[in-house]
Amino acid sequence: VQLVESGGGLVQPGGSLRLSCAASGFTFSSYAMGWFRQAPGKEREFVAGITWRGRMTSYVDSVKGRFTISRDNAKNTVYLQMNSLKPEDTAVYYCAADSVGGSIRRGTDDFSSWGQGTQVTVSS
Repeated sequence: VQLVESGGGLVQPGGSLRLSCAASGFTFSSYAMGWFRQAPGKEREFVAGITWRGRMTSYVDSVKGRFTISRDNAKNTVYLQMNSLKPEDTAVYYCAADSVGGSIRRGTDDFSSWGQGTQVTVSS
């Protein structure tokens, strides 16, 4: 199982970034996928999740209306479009896979596979 994130970087407040996570080594279309983030000195937190067919999504309150999670099962890839970025969005962002494909769970223990993370820094 391999998850590889990309798309992080430095962006000014109010800017946008799109993160991608390429998956391999498992049946991607059977898994729910999630994005988490971890800021320095803080616990890893759930950001967004999507079910196996993409019919349901869920977000942490702090990103609702600004972030959008999506997936392309033909490309084995999940995305996180981040708009109106704020300094408090600064963190390492991780994608993760959950074998319970039809539900969106939010606990870190619910996800069996993780990527290495990509840094997102929002600063002027």
